[in-house]
Amino acid sequence: MTRRSGILPSAPDQAAADRAPGPTGWNCALVLLAVALAYLPVLSAGFIWDDDGHVTRPELQSLGGLTRIWTEIGATQQYYPLLHSAFWLEHLAWGDAPLGYHLVNVLLHALAACLFGVLLRQLAVPGAWFAALLFALHPVAVESVAWVSEQKNTLSAVCYLAAALAYLRFDEQRRWSGYALATGLFMLALLTKTVTATLPAALWVVIWWRRGRLDPRRDVLPLLPWLALGAAGGLVTAHFERVLIGAQGADFNLSVIQRVLLAGRVFWFYLGKLAWPDDLMFIYPRWTVDASGAAWWICLAGAVALVGALFAWRRRSRAPLAAALLFGGTLFPVLGFFNVFPFLFSYVADHFQYLASLAVFALVAAGLTQAAARVPRWLRTVGAAGVLAVLGILTYAQAGTYHDATTLYQTTLARNPGCWLAHHNLAITLASAGRVEEAIPHLETVLKLHPDYAPAENNLGDDLSRLGRHQEAIPHLERALRLQPNYDVAHNNLGSTLVALGQPAQGIPQFERALQIRPNFPEAERNLGMALALLNRTAEALPHFERAVQLRPSYAEAELNRAIAVMLLQGLAAAVPHFERALALDPDSTEAHDTYARALMQAGRFEAALRECQEVVRLAPRQASAQMNLALVHRQLGHREEAMQHYLEAVRLDPRLAR
Repeated sequence: MTRRSGILPSAPDQAAADRAPGPTGWNCALVLLAVALAYLPVLSAGFIWDDDGHVTRPELQSLGGLTRIWTEIGATQQYYPLLHSAFWLEHLAWGDAPLGYHLVNVLLHALAACLFGVLLRQLAVPGAWFAALLFALHPVAVESVAWVSEQKNTLSAVCYLAAALAYLRFDEQRRWSGYALATGLFMLALLTKTVTATLPAALWVVIWWRRGRLDPRRDVLPLLPWLALGAAGGLVTAHFERVLIGAQGADFNLSVIQRVLLAGRVFWFYLGKLAWPDDLMFIYPRWTVDASGAAWWICLAGAVALVGALFAWRRRSRAPLAAALLFGGTLFPVLGFFNVFPFLFSYVADHFQYLASLAVFALVAAGLTQAAARVPRWLRTVGAAGVLAVLGILTYAQAGTYHDATTLYQTTLARNPGCWLAHHNLAITLASAGRVEEAIPHLETVLKLHPDYAPAENNLGDDLSRLGRHQEAIPHLERALRLQPNYDVAHNNLGSTLVALGQPAQGIPQFERALQIRPNFPEAERNLGMALALLNRTAEALPHFERAVQLRPSYAEAELNRAIAVMLLQGLAAAVPHFERALALDPDSTEAHDTYARALMQAGRFEAALRECQEVVRLAPRQASAQMNLALVHRQLGHREEAMQHYLEAVRLDPRLAR
């Protein structure tokens, strides 16, 4: 007879499951309502860091783009084709509107919590739905739910839990159709995020907890193919992290001892944040792993001692050891033994423990439920509601910090002033909003905190160039390229700065090098065309404008350049469709309306030119040249009063025009 295992039952108890409080549908409705209320601030939030790399880019928005997501390594940031297919469908439904993406993420989190509750109920774990609500409302999950890029977490969790449920049903019924379903769901999880590769090991732990042993044929053999699939997925992701994303170099050079010490501290850090979710932040301080520091060895010794104590305790209850193995095993890919890109700025992040936290919530809920068995039911209900309310309030407050990029980085810097990445990303956000001068001090701070960070040098050079300080920009762009010779964006920015200094011939090699590094680089194609056009090599420039538009069909500026080149080479009639398309892509472009107007005026098409000039004045009423051009067109059309009115307005705006 199998012994029972203390806090958690060793095997499913159908009678216990039948006595679980409330039908599944009502419990799921409660979870959904709780999640909706706690994450209400997220629904008005925008995009933040890295979201532009996940929301489907223009070149991938077609059916051909969907094919590339599945077949072309490098078409997306990481080879997670199911994730990016989901983003593709979402973009098809609502484009670039953030609300839809946030709503999907919130719903996926609620669904994951419901599947967690169903899974625990199937395992007859006491307090199953309390555990599901702990997971649903704990503020550590906010980073995964409020950050659009982390839909990889919420979607993979749904597939992971569904696969676990399907496998456990197969384990009871031994129907191979059930095994096929479970395997398919596991593969979907891997194609969303490879941290789910830990599932077969997690299932072995669960089976051992239930039965007290693993049967090689019944329990081990069916999961070996899963283990192989997970290993293959992990190798692909590790290659991406190291080679394509950049998780290598001096910042990742840790000795074996340092990595082991790091694992001990990371384990306690995550456990501590679950127990006391205070001072959560988007980017935590990056530790210096000091093998001579006693605290590091104490953390490691404490982790080993805890596992040893739980191992000794297993004869009384296997549950605590099972929970510790599930927690540590699911965290294993991010404990420090493998390089992952975020280690560049911090060894820990809330979203890393999204799946791992499930084991802790299950153990805590079961323990509290059994410990409170003799407490009056109303008091248990009040106590549980109080805990969940506090967590919900903390989650609501934490979700508010993800409202927009500026709020997020300012909050991060308030909690972690030395965070160079927050300074860097805030600078990008400010520059994108046109607040370039405010961005520069943040980039200078980055280079004090992290002197060899090539993107900061590049962005500082680009921002100085945008302010017209081209000579000051050159040394920063050149240093960015010394630090990172194959930095395509820096080559492009250096070329643009040289062109702005009146040196298009010197800029051309920079654009060509950028295109050698990244052949599908629409900005570099357009800029190369501009440099050639400035050297009166219009026939050579035109193919580059055409290539830029081909790469990015919505590239209005390149379409305008194409129109001008076609007009110079083939005449206005051939250029008109391109002018019209440029205006359709960007109806509020004063440059496009003004350029088209001038071309029409030169061709003597004054009626058409009048419409374009009027549009320029509507868009930029205080632009003297726009008023003057409109006056000239009215004069050509014999509209003397209108012409005089706009002449006078032009002179008022710029008295130099009086002559």
